[in-house]
Amino acid sequence: MSHESLLGAILLALDISLQVTFVVRVLLRPHREPASRIAWVVVIVAVPLLGILAYLLFGETCIGRRRVERLRESIARLPVWVDAVAADVMPLQDDMSQRYLHLFQAGKTVNGFDPVGGNRAHLLPDANAAIDSIVADIDAAKKHVHLLFYIWLQDNNGCKVVEALKRAAARGVTCRAMADCLGSRSMVNSKHWQAMHEAGVLLARALPIGNPLLRPLKGRIDLRNHRKIVVIDNQITYCGSQNCADPEFRVKAKFGPWGDAMIRFEGPIARQNQYLFASDWMAETDEDISDLLRQPISSTQVGIVAQVIGTGPTVRYSAMPEMFETLIFAARCELVITTPYYVPDESMQAALCASARRGVDTTIIFPARNDSWIVGAASRSYYADLLAAGVRIFEYEGGLLHTKSMTIDGEVTLIGSANMDRRSFELNYENNILFYDQALTGDMRQRQESYLASSSPVTIDMVESWSWQHRLCNNAIAMFGPVL
Repeated sequence: MSHESLLGAILLALDISLQVTFVVRVLLRPHREPASRIAWVVVIVAVPLLGILAYLLFGETCIGRRRVERLRESIARLPVWVDAVAADVMPLQDDMSQRYLHLFQAGKTVNGFDPVGGNRAHLLPDANAAIDSIVADIDAAKKHVHLLFYIWLQDNNGCKVVEALKRAAARGVTCRAMADCLGSRSMVNSKHWQAMHEAGVLLARALPIGNPLLRPLKGRIDLRNHRKIVVIDNQITYCGSQNCADPEFRVKAKFGPWGDAMIRFEGPIARQNQYLFASDWMAETDEDISDLLRQPISSTQVGIVAQVIGTGPTVRYSAMPEMFETLIFAARCELVITTPYYVPDESMQAALCASARRGVDTTIIFPARNDSWIVGAASRSYYADLLAAGVRIFEYEGGLLHTKSMTIDGEVTLIGSANMDRRSFELNYENNILFYDQALTGDMRQRQESYLASSSPVTIDMVESWSWQHRLCNNAIAMFGPVL
């Protein structure tokens, strides 16, 4: 055998050994659906070396052992929720205790948070009004301001918040601001970030990237903190889909304006968002702020029942899809969903189809133009089965519909940062609030109706008229949804 032949045989044997090793690793990986295993096996076998490299970079949910340890240490320092809740928090309304209690019980298994009553809340009219409201609350803050955004831009709204934080810090309010290092990379590297630091605002970068070439050794670079949290004086909080930016979202202006929804809450529910912020802050800094969570919680008013649901790669596997499916199965008359990104697992797709088949008026609204053509194509691969089951599908044409909302029977709402896709299920840190209140849910339904007014229905005939090339592209991309 010649030297070249021997070398070729050795390389072939090495390639086969590596493929077998990684195929076995895929098959032994816990908490993975069969479809995901099959997809990764196909990638590894069909694209030698590049498939293995792709798996090393994106195949496993890993944020690094050191980061996991820091997060666990920070959570261990936080008081147990039940120990921190005072007896005078307003009890839950009797009329919801039986019909919807199981929804909040499912939510409690995620973070240990009980549903709390005695909250007031209102849906902000639009993105600019939400930022103005946040700025007004920062200007009125007396003790502390906590802020966390996935995307924080150097635009009009982004700079409004910067200036408000600087003003608050100047008058002695403790301000802590955190932004995701990838989503807010322009802000954290800007003069505005430095100006806030010089003004006395305490800053932290969530999931710092560092050297991009070495970052994969410490964990996945695409695993991000997708949360949008504002907590003021332990009493006011915001939750929704909106980032700290103008609705025109000029970094992706051709898809704008972005349609978002943000709710301002006041009451005991703010403490639960404070828990999420504290766990993220203490995992990225050396500051222990757990004492803020030991202060008494008091509410004597009758108000909205609400519960925070915070998920992520270090929270119980499948927590977010379980919550989505629990809510879908709870609907008896009406289910309305808005989401910009829809790449479900099999059980979620089946739950939506089952909802329509059992007579629930089931509606889902997607953006007509998605800022991710891959996700848009994958989403449309599910249209035919949804429509055949009786689900009504609409595509919003007034910009990029970015609101993540679910309303059930005009009484219960889930709103927050989580999309109905695998990234929100398995990779990103998300925050959502589940609440029971007919009036506020009615306001959310009105917002959903405004989206429908700017949407076009998708019919079975339209889907069947798509060319075979169009359908092939959509289905092929969706097949690799577990990989993407």
